[in-house]
Amino acid sequence: MTQENKAQKQSIQIPSQFIYLGKALQFVSIKLAAFYAGNLFMTPIKYKLPKREHHMDANSIQTTIEIPSLEKKITLYTYGDSNKKILLSHGWCGRGTQLYKIADALLKEGYSTVSFDAPAHGKSPGKQTNMKEFIEVILELEKQLGPFEAAIGHSLGGMALLNAYKQPKSIKKIITIGSGNVIDDIIKDFIKQMQMKPVVGKLMKKRIETKINETMNDFSSYIAAKEISIPVLVIHDENDVDVPVTAAYQIEEHLTNGTLYITKELGHRKILGDNKVIEKIVSYIKN
Repeated sequence: MTQENKAQKQSIQIPSQFIYLGKALQFVSIKLAAFYAGNLFMTPIKYKLPKREHHMDANSIQTTIEIPSLEKKITLYTYGDSNKKILLSHGWCGRGTQLYKIADALLKEGYSTVSFDAPAHGKSPGKQTNMKEFIEVILELEKQLGPFEAAIGHSLGGMALLNAYKQPKSIKKIITIGSGNVIDDIIKDFIKQMQMKPVVGKLMKKRIETKINETMNDFSSYIAAKEISIPVLVIHDENDVDVPVTAAYQIEEHLTNGTLYITKELGHRKILGDNKVIEKIVSYIKN
Protein backbone atom coordinates (compact mmCIF):
# COMPACT_ATOMS: atom_id res chain seq x y z
CA MET A 1 0.00 0.00 0.00
CA THR A 2 1.40 3.42 -0.94
CA GLN A 3 1.76 6.34 1.47
CA GLU A 4 -1.03 8.17 -0.35
CA ASN A 5 -3.43 5.23 -0.01
CA LYS A 6 -2.65 4.99 3.69
CA ALA A 7 -3.41 8.68 4.10
CA GLN A 8 -6.76 8.22 2.37
CA LYS A 9 -7.92 5.41 4.68
CA GLN A 10 -10.61 6.61 7.07
CA SER A 11 -9.30 6.55 10.64
CA ILE A 12 -12.52 5.52 12.42
CA GLN A 13 -14.43 2.66 10.82
CA ILE A 14 -18.00 1.91 11.90
CA PRO A 15 -18.23 -1.86 12.55
CA SER A 16 -20.20 -3.62 9.81
CA GLN A 17 -22.65 -5.19 12.27
CA PHE A 18 -23.72 -1.70 13.41
CA ILE A 19 -24.34 -0.69 9.80
CA TYR A 20 -26.38 -3.81 9.04
CA LEU A 21 -28.55 -3.28 12.13
CA GLY A 22 -29.10 0.38 11.30
CA LYS A 23 -30.12 -0.39 7.73
CA ALA A 24 -32.56 -3.03 8.97
CA LEU A 25 -34.10 -0.76 11.61
CA GLN A 26 -34.94 2.01 9.16
CA PHE A 27 -37.21 -0.36 7.26
CA VAL A 28 -39.05 -1.19 10.49
CA SER A 29 -39.30 2.33 11.95
CA ILE A 30 -37.60 5.64 11.08
CA LYS A 31 -38.00 6.77 14.69
CA LEU A 32 -36.37 3.62 16.01
CA ALA A 33 -33.56 3.96 13.47
CA ALA A 34 -32.99 7.60 14.50
CA PHE A 35 -32.86 6.60 18.18
CA TYR A 36 -30.31 3.87 17.38
CA ALA A 37 -28.20 6.15 15.15
CA GLY A 38 -28.25 8.92 17.77
CA ASN A 39 -27.01 6.60 20.51
CA LEU A 40 -24.25 5.33 18.23
CA PHE A 41 -23.32 8.90 17.20
CA MET A 42 -22.72 9.82 20.85
CA THR A 43 -20.88 6.60 21.78
CA PRO A 44 -17.13 6.75 21.16
CA ILE A 45 -15.06 3.62 20.60
CA LYS A 46 -12.44 3.13 23.31
CA TYR A 47 -9.18 1.90 21.80
CA LYS A 48 -6.35 0.19 23.65
CA LEU A 49 -3.51 2.56 24.57
CA PRO A 50 -0.90 2.27 21.78
CA LYS A 51 2.72 1.53 22.79
CA ARG A 52 3.85 4.86 21.34
CA GLU A 53 1.80 6.67 24.01
CA HIS A 54 3.08 4.62 26.97
CA HIS A 55 5.88 7.09 27.73
CA MET A 56 3.53 10.04 28.21
CA ASP A 57 1.08 7.88 30.13
CA ALA A 58 3.81 6.69 32.50
CA ASN A 59 5.46 10.08 33.01
CA SER A 60 2.42 12.30 33.47
CA ILE A 61 0.68 13.07 36.74
CA GLN A 62 -2.84 11.68 36.43
CA THR A 63 -5.69 12.91 38.56
CA THR A 64 -9.46 12.70 38.52
CA ILE A 65 -11.36 15.97 38.54
CA GLU A 66 -15.04 16.84 38.71
CA ILE A 67 -16.79 18.81 35.97
CA PRO A 68 -19.64 20.35 38.00
CA SER A 69 -21.73 21.49 35.03
CA LEU A 70 -21.83 17.90 33.74
CA GLU A 71 -21.85 16.08 37.08
CA LYS A 72 -19.15 13.89 35.57
CA LYS A 73 -15.54 13.07 36.38
CA ILE A 74 -12.65 12.97 33.92
CA THR A 75 -9.02 11.86 33.94
CA LEU A 76 -6.52 14.72 33.74
CA TYR A 77 -2.88 14.45 32.57
CA THR A 78 -0.22 16.94 33.69
CA TYR A 79 2.99 16.45 31.70
CA GLY A 80 5.99 18.48 32.85
CA ASP A 81 6.20 21.08 35.62
CA SER A 82 6.61 24.42 33.83
CA ASN A 83 4.34 27.36 34.65
CA LYS A 84 4.03 27.91 30.90
CA LYS A 85 1.12 25.55 30.28
CA ILE A 86 -0.38 24.36 26.98
CA LEU A 87 -3.84 22.77 26.88
CA LEU A 88 -4.25 19.73 24.61
CA SER A 89 -7.68 18.56 23.44
CA HIS A 90 -8.02 15.20 21.67
CA GLY A 91 -10.66 14.31 19.11
CA TRP A 92 -13.49 11.78 18.95
CA CYS A 93 -12.34 8.31 20.09
CA GLY A 94 -9.02 9.84 21.18
CA ARG A 95 -7.20 10.09 24.52
CA GLY A 96 -5.28 12.57 26.63
CA THR A 97 -1.98 11.04 25.49
CA GLN A 98 -2.80 11.08 21.78
CA LEU A 99 -0.86 14.30 21.11
CA TYR A 100 2.19 12.86 22.87
CA LYS A 101 4.70 13.80 20.18
CA ILE A 102 3.55 17.42 20.24
CA ALA A 103 3.69 17.33 24.04
CA ASP A 104 7.27 15.98 23.99
CA ALA A 105 8.37 18.77 21.63
CA LEU A 106 6.77 21.40 23.86
CA LEU A 107 8.49 19.98 26.96
CA LYS A 108 11.87 20.42 25.26
CA GLU A 109 11.01 24.10 24.73
CA GLY A 110 10.20 24.68 28.39
CA TYR A 111 6.42 24.18 28.37
CA SER A 112 4.25 21.73 30.26
CA THR A 113 1.01 20.30 28.91
CA VAL A 114 -2.40 19.68 30.41
CA SER A 115 -4.59 17.16 28.62
CA PHE A 116 -7.61 15.05 29.46
CA ASP A 117 -9.70 12.05 28.59
CA ALA A 118 -13.08 13.51 27.64
CA PRO A 119 -16.18 11.89 29.15
CA ALA A 120 -16.56 8.30 27.87
CA HIS A 121 -13.02 8.41 26.45
CA GLY A 122 -9.81 6.76 27.63
CA LYS A 123 -9.78 6.31 31.40
CA SER A 124 -12.75 8.62 32.03
CA PRO A 125 -15.99 6.89 32.99
CA GLY A 126 -19.17 6.84 30.93
CA LYS A 127 -20.39 5.45 27.63
CA GLN A 128 -21.78 8.49 25.81
CA THR A 129 -20.78 12.10 25.31
CA ASN A 130 -21.05 14.97 22.81
CA MET A 131 -19.23 18.13 21.77
CA LYS A 132 -21.09 20.26 24.29
CA GLU A 133 -19.46 18.16 27.02
CA PHE A 134 -16.01 18.62 25.42
CA ILE A 135 -16.59 22.38 25.58
CA GLU A 136 -17.70 22.24 29.23
CA VAL A 137 -14.57 20.29 30.14
CA ILE A 138 -12.33 22.89 28.46
CA LEU A 139 -14.12 25.77 30.20
CA GLU A 140 -13.74 24.07 33.58
CA LEU A 141 -10.03 23.38 33.00
CA GLU A 142 -9.53 27.03 32.05
CA LYS A 143 -11.24 28.01 35.30
CA GLN A 144 -9.33 25.57 37.52
CA LEU A 145 -5.90 25.40 35.85
CA GLY A 146 -5.62 28.41 33.54
CA PRO A 147 -4.38 30.65 32.24
CA PHE A 148 -2.85 28.66 29.38
CA GLU A 149 -0.28 30.02 26.95
CA ALA A 150 -2.06 28.26 24.08
CA ALA A 151 -4.45 25.43 23.31
CA ILE A 152 -4.07 22.73 20.66
CA GLY A 153 -7.02 20.64 19.51
CA HIS A 154 -7.34 17.76 17.06
CA SER A 155 -10.52 17.13 15.05
CA LEU A 156 -13.54 17.48 17.39
CA GLY A 157 -11.11 18.77 20.02
CA GLY A 158 -10.30 21.68 17.71
CA MET A 159 -13.97 22.46 17.21
CA ALA A 160 -14.49 22.38 20.98
CA LEU A 161 -11.59 24.80 21.55
CA LEU A 162 -12.98 27.31 19.06
CA ASN A 163 -16.35 27.20 20.79
CA ALA A 164 -14.89 27.38 24.30
CA TYR A 165 -12.68 30.36 23.54
CA LYS A 166 -15.06 32.43 21.43
CA GLN A 167 -15.59 34.55 24.53
CA PRO A 168 -12.64 36.73 25.68
CA LYS A 169 -10.28 34.79 27.98
CA SER A 170 -6.63 34.94 28.94
CA ILE A 171 -5.41 32.38 26.40
CA LYS A 172 -2.99 33.78 23.82
CA LYS A 173 -3.23 31.41 20.84
CA ILE A 174 -5.26 28.49 19.49
CA ILE A 175 -4.10 25.77 17.12
CA THR A 176 -6.53 23.41 15.41
CA ILE A 177 -5.49 20.26 13.55
CA GLY A 178 -7.95 18.56 11.20
CA SER A 179 -10.87 20.40 12.77
CA GLY A 180 -14.38 19.81 11.49
CA ASN A 181 -16.61 22.74 10.63
CA VAL A 182 -20.34 22.45 9.91
CA ILE A 183 -22.24 20.11 12.24
CA ASP A 184 -24.84 19.33 9.57
CA ASP A 185 -22.07 18.07 7.30
CA ILE A 186 -20.70 15.84 10.07
CA ILE A 187 -24.15 14.32 10.63
CA LYS A 188 -24.69 13.79 6.89
CA ASP A 189 -21.33 12.03 6.62
CA PHE A 190 -22.16 9.80 9.60
CA ILE A 191 -25.54 8.83 8.13
CA LYS A 192 -23.85 8.15 4.78
CA GLN A 193 -21.33 5.85 6.49
CA MET A 194 -24.22 4.11 8.21
CA GLN A 195 -25.88 3.69 4.78
CA MET A 196 -29.10 5.12 6.18
CA LYS A 197 -31.67 7.49 4.69
CA PRO A 198 -31.23 11.29 5.09
CA VAL A 199 -34.54 11.48 6.95
CA VAL A 200 -32.98 9.35 9.71
CA GLY A 201 -30.22 11.92 10.09
CA LYS A 202 -32.69 14.80 10.36
CA LEU A 203 -34.69 13.05 13.06
CA MET A 204 -31.49 11.95 14.83
CA LYS A 205 -30.28 15.54 14.94
CA LYS A 206 -33.62 16.71 16.35
CA ARG A 207 -33.50 14.08 19.10
CA ILE A 208 -29.95 15.03 20.10
CA GLU A 209 -30.83 18.75 20.16
CA THR A 210 -33.71 17.98 22.49
CA LYS A 211 -31.37 15.97 24.73
CA ILE A 212 -28.69 18.67 25.01
CA ASN A 213 -31.11 21.61 24.77
CA GLU A 214 -28.99 23.27 22.09
CA THR A 215 -29.12 23.83 18.34
CA MET A 216 -26.28 21.65 17.12
CA ASN A 217 -25.33 23.74 14.11
CA ASP A 218 -24.58 26.65 16.46
CA PHE A 219 -21.44 24.70 17.40
CA SER A 220 -20.11 24.90 13.83
CA SER A 221 -16.51 26.11 13.80
CA TYR A 222 -16.98 28.93 11.31
CA ILE A 223 -19.65 30.47 13.57
CA ALA A 224 -17.34 30.36 16.61
CA ALA A 225 -14.47 31.70 14.47
CA LYS A 226 -16.35 34.97 13.90
CA GLU A 227 -16.09 35.78 17.62
CA ILE A 228 -12.40 34.96 18.09
CA SER A 229 -9.87 37.79 17.92
CA ILE A 230 -6.71 36.04 19.19
CA PRO A 231 -4.30 34.35 16.71
CA VAL A 232 -5.45 30.95 15.44
CA LEU A 233 -3.34 28.52 13.41
CA VAL A 234 -5.52 26.22 11.30
CA ILE A 235 -3.67 23.05 10.23
CA HIS A 236 -5.20 20.54 7.84
CA ASP A 237 -4.13 17.92 5.33
CA GLU A 238 -5.26 17.84 1.71
CA ASN A 239 -5.73 14.05 1.90
CA ASP A 240 -7.83 14.04 5.07
CA VAL A 241 -10.84 11.84 4.27
CA ASP A 242 -12.31 12.07 7.76
CA VAL A 243 -12.67 15.85 7.54
CA PRO A 244 -12.36 17.52 4.10
CA VAL A 245 -9.74 20.25 3.75
CA THR A 246 -12.49 22.68 2.74
CA ALA A 247 -13.35 22.88 6.45
CA ALA A 248 -9.99 24.55 7.15
CA TYR A 249 -10.46 27.16 4.43
CA GLN A 250 -13.96 27.97 5.69
CA ILE A 251 -12.79 28.32 9.30
CA GLU A 252 -9.81 30.52 8.40
CA GLU A 253 -12.03 32.73 6.24
CA HIS A 254 -14.09 33.74 9.29
CA LEU A 255 -11.18 34.34 11.68
CA THR A 256 -9.96 37.85 12.43
CA ASN A 257 -6.37 36.70 12.97
CA GLY A 258 -6.10 33.30 11.32
CA THR A 259 -3.18 31.51 9.66
CA LEU A 260 -3.65 28.49 7.37
CA TYR A 261 -1.11 25.66 7.12
CA ILE A 262 -1.99 22.93 4.61
CA THR A 263 -0.05 19.65 4.39
CA LYS A 264 -0.13 16.74 1.93
CA GLU A 265 -0.43 12.95 2.27
CA LEU A 266 -0.65 12.91 6.07
CA GLY A 267 -4.37 12.26 6.45
CA HIS A 268 -6.32 12.82 9.65
CA ARG A 269 -4.08 11.19 12.28
CA LYS A 270 -0.57 10.83 10.84
CA ILE A 271 -0.46 14.64 10.82
CA LEU A 272 -0.19 14.59 14.64
CA GLY A 273 3.27 13.04 14.50
CA ASP A 274 4.75 14.84 11.51
CA ASN A 275 7.99 16.65 12.38
CA LYS A 276 7.33 19.65 10.10
CA VAL A 277 3.85 20.10 11.56
CA ILE A 278 5.23 19.92 15.10
CA GLU A 279 7.97 22.43 14.26
CA LYS A 280 5.30 24.76 12.88
CA ILE A 281 3.23 24.41 16.06
CA VAL A 282 6.16 25.08 18.42
CA SER A 283 7.33 28.05 16.35
CA TYR A 284 3.80 29.51 16.28
CA ILE A 285 3.47 29.27 20.05
CA LYS A 286 6.91 30.74 20.78
CA ASN A 287 6.75 33.68 18.34
